[in-house]
Amino acid sequence: MQRLGAGSRLALAAIALALFLPCVASSWAAASKEDICNADADFALGMADYSGAIALHRNVIRTQADNALAHYHLGFAYGMTGRRTDEINEYLAAARLGLDKWDLFLNLGLAYLGQKDRPNAIKALQIAVLLGPQHSEAHYNLAIAYDEGHRLREALQEVIVSLHLAPEDSDEENTKGIICAELGNLVCARDTWQHLVEVMPGYAPARVNLAILNGSHKSLASIALGADALAFAH
Repeated sequence: MQRLGAGSRLALAAIALALFLPCVASSWAAASKEDICNADADFALGMADYSGAIALHRNVIRTQADNALAHYHLGFAYGMTGRRTDEINEYLAAARLGLDKWDLFLNLGLAYLGQKDRPNAIKALQIAVLLGPQHSEAHYNLAIAYDEGHRLREALQEVIVSLHLAPEDSDEENTKGIICAELGNLVCARDTWQHLVEVMPGYAPARVNLAILNGSHKSLASIALGADALAFAH
């Protein structure tokens, strides 16, 4: 098997993005505890009784159609049951009614990402960043959306901000290394992953990505990628 050149290693690093980044929805923002649209409906939501929360929030909206928070919470419950289109529609209703919470637009952006609608995801996440600039998850998920839309320099800027706000987040630092590799800045990628390996030796994604970048990918990449890894070796 031939040794991979820099271009092939870069391709493998990009594949590692899909393998080793957590699901974006893991950053899903829960509704703020201080915001209550209806005690019973929000209790069901807080207890993760999403079917009950949907029914109760729909009852609230029947009599209070302009209750923006109820629309938001209903959308959140829909999202937790996989009803993505209904989720988006309720978030949009909440926004039209004037709700300007950063986490509403974070969740809207994540829902759009789940629908592979990157342009609208980016727009929503940009608003989340404007409304909640101190929240690393807003910047991080905007970085993911930019990365998926091949807007790599903007993605790097946002992940750097997210790391400034959450400097010990290993997933965000790993993402920085991936974006650097995608940009062709292999020094940045190597330094980022080397740092992660040093401070978190048990964090497998950084070790795998660093091995790929250094060319000692043969066994690690074959395990991680299976037959797909062989295609880059020819």
